[in-house]
Amino acid sequence: MANLNTTDSDPRDAAERASRDEIIALQTQRVAWSLRHAYDNVPHYRAKCDAAGAHPDDLRHLSDLSRFPFTTKADLRDTYPFGLFAVPREKILRLHASSGTTGKPIVVGYTRADLDMWADLVARSIRAAGGRPGMMVHVAYGYGLFTGGLGAHAGAERLGCTVVPVSGGMTERQVQLITDFRPDVIMVTPSYMMALLDGFTAAGLDPRACSLRYGIFGAEPWTNAMRREIEAAFTLDATDIYGLSEVMGPGVAQECVETKDGLHIWEDHFYPEVINPDTGAVLPDGEKGELVFTSLTKEAFPVIRYRTRDLTRLLPGSARPGMRRMEKITGRSDDMIILRGVNLFPTQIEEMLLATDWSAGHFQLELTRPHRMDEMTVHAEAKPEAFAGLALDHAAHALAHHIKATIGVSSHVVIHPPGAIERSMGKARRVIDRRPKEA
Repeated sequence: MANLNTTDSDPRDAAERASRDEIIALQTQRVAWSLRHAYDNVPHYRAKCDAAGAHPDDLRHLSDLSRFPFTTKADLRDTYPFGLFAVPREKILRLHASSGTTGKPIVVGYTRADLDMWADLVARSIRAAGGRPGMMVHVAYGYGLFTGGLGAHAGAERLGCTVVPVSGGMTERQVQLITDFRPDVIMVTPSYMMALLDGFTAAGLDPRACSLRYGIFGAEPWTNAMRREIEAAFTLDATDIYGLSEVMGPGVAQECVETKDGLHIWEDHFYPEVINPDTGAVLPDGEKGELVFTSLTKEAFPVIRYRTRDLTRLLPGSARPGMRRMEKITGRSDDMIILRGVNLFPTQIEEMLLATDWSAGHFQLELTRPHRMDEMTVHAEAKPEAFAGLALDHAAHALAHHIKATIGVSSHVVIHPPGAIERSMGKARRVIDRRPKEA
């Protein structure tokens, strides 16, 4: 087996050049280590394994991992704040916490080795997206307890890039800095990139004339239709980055700029499974289900079979043949909308909106129950150049008909003037649920 810790003149590191057999052999070794590390040092996880009749010594092949219990957000909340840490608190160099949760946040920690590994993988991701040493990277992910900003920042510095640590918000200032500093790369949520597009338009600037060449977008599901919209507006190459705080942060998987055909999972550090979200059974590659991750090298906060709730499928590697790909996230099993017995995801509505010639891409779904049945209103914003001459009733009816014909649910569509839909400084707020809470 090749030494995956060495590098040579190839700009990619050795793991990216490894064969599939080499990756599987490395994963087998590292899964065994991670299981033992978690079992020996995390009492909560050891108790779960004992209750399930699973022991680290039982692992002979990667398929044996299915015998071990899942980790869920409930485990993280029940052990708040440090109950899942596998090293003494004094060895933790940084803490992060999830945003947007109710009650207590989910807290994760990193040792020095964890932070180095994270920076290496984000650097690898930026390189796969087209970034190179010496380029300037405009980081518009939020800084702070959210992992996005600091994770992107560390990776860009590790690659040897010049970092502009703008964080989120202050759209006018961001537009000005992009115009003046002329960065090559931007790292941001796709929904806020659309807000920056509005900012360029409001400032009377042509976004196609700006310096940006590569966009690395993540932290929320987005569609290929939005990719086409962003690429056409800015003349850049847009790729998807994936991560979540519980597993590491951004940089768990990355789309490669030469193919843009799904995200290569950095499988030398994370072992993926896709399961049936209802039964927990492992699905074969190619079948869609819920994504599950086991960390292979994390010291402070190992995760074993963590249920991400993200829906995708695993595919063979392409640009990096040894590393499997995951399809773009289509939604989450826990933000799926069930409307009159029909399942739908906000990304499905987004794709339909961006297929029109009038939508600006900003939208919200309002769920209500005025009588006995749930109802959905699609609030969609029109482009400035389209709104004045748009036959609102006709366009709204056409979209509602398309939603009904494609997804199978009736909806009410309201088309708003430019700027009417609230802008997100981070993850877009796509769903407003006004339905009465169940007793």
